[in-house]
Amino acid sequence: MTTFIEMFQIITAIIVGGFIGIGFGYVQDAARRHNEKRQAEGQVKSIWSLMPGSGTRVAYLLIALVLIQLVCPMLFRDGIQWWVSGGLVGGYGVMLFLQLRRRNSSAV
Repeated sequence: MTTFIEMFQIITAIIVGGFIGIGFGYVQDAARRHNEKRQAEGQVKSIWSLMPGSGTRVAYLLIALVLIQLVCPMLFRDGIQWWVSGGLVGGYGVMLFLQLRRRNSSAV
């Protein structure tokens, strides 16, 4: 029974982390498209003016992780937190891969 509970915790941790990573990827992609649009319209005076929002987005990611930790503390004990992190990296990596594939297909 303990093995089943551990397996359930790991799978849940990966799924939750994946959803957070995919959500963060969507937010980053929307910000990138918005900044590219601003750049194409000539509204950007310097590349540094594109950077301020990135800190806020990272803060939102950290807030999401803290909220998940408060709502579901079982995902952040006994080493399970590393599975949440792995899911987050995997979800964000999938989003980056899809964006790269979309860019490469539109460039050809």
